[in-house]
Amino acid sequence: MIITQTPLRIGLVGGGTDLPSFYRRHGGRVLNAAIDKYVYVIVKQRFDDDIYVNYSRKEIAHHVGELEHELVREAMHMAGVHSGVEITTLADIPSAGSGLGSSSSVTVGLLQALFAYRGRQVSAEELAERACAIEIDRCRKPIGKQDQYAAAFGGLNDIRFGPGDQVRLDPVTMPPAARRRLQDELLLFFTGSTRSATTILAEQNANTTEKIPQLQQLRDLAGEAADGLRAGHVEALGAALSKGWEAKRTLASGVSNATIDAAVESALAAGATGAKVTGAGGGGFLLVTCPVERQNAVRDRLSGMRELPIKLEPVGSRVIFNVHHDIWG
Repeated sequence: MIITQTPLRIGLVGGGTDLPSFYRRHGGRVLNAAIDKYVYVIVKQRFDDDIYVNYSRKEIAHHVGELEHELVREAMHMAGVHSGVEITTLADIPSAGSGLGSSSSVTVGLLQALFAYRGRQVSAEELAERACAIEIDRCRKPIGKQDQYAAAFGGLNDIRFGPGDQVRLDPVTMPPAARRRLQDELLLFFTGSTRSATTILAEQNANTTEKIPQLQQLRDLAGEAADGLRAGHVEALGAALSKGWEAKRTLASGVSNATIDAAVESALAAGATGAKVTGAGGGGFLLVTCPVERQNAVRDRLSGMRELPIKLEPVGSRVIFNVHHDIWG
């Protein structure tokens, strides 16, 4: 039996510039952070040759190609596991439409578990690249590449995409006191609704040509925030977060709505330095940066939303349990 633990992530600045329609020509840049909320994948050998898959529903199949869960199906194909397994996915939070990159965390965790089941160790870079190949190339999802790298590597990262298809990931190293302050100033609130990122991202992809100035601003803000954090200037993040949100909400019609706009305004009015919705927008979680002394005022203003306490997670996807027991003796 193999169990993997793969972190979810919060996109800080630059989301949208990791879409191929933009970064291949103009170069993208994203600042994101893995958090201590996880997706778990369990892979267990079966006595027979059937495939059992347990998630929000249960599937039983005789052949990989029969599976409806496309991420499981493609990960099994890629790892060369074709029969006789039971696969279970579990998440710390409701995964669909959360804006925390759960789909990519599932894909990375599946690959990590299935390759471990085959007795092969895979690097974080290979996990990220293979997860991108599954989601973007094989499943044709209109998504970017930042989530897969956040899930595979963990930590606080400054990631550059393109021009072309190259990806460069640089961990953001901060002075210890500044890192603790950053940790203390991040708040996450559930908006009460989830949404499919696909519709928003499809529209965003279609709008890329006319939104190049906004995307270039988002890319440059990610660089400014990363440089500021490296220098220990935690306040640089809040400023970039707010400017980035103003640019991002123009990228597609569904990124924001009246409820989200009101929540962002309330948080800023109560003393937050920045606020935005994580992921593609439209619902999911509201990320707020706020000095500790003003956080209770922000919580009061956002009392209708459930807070999710988070910490930054330095470690990416990993195998946390590996016991080989051949049931055939």
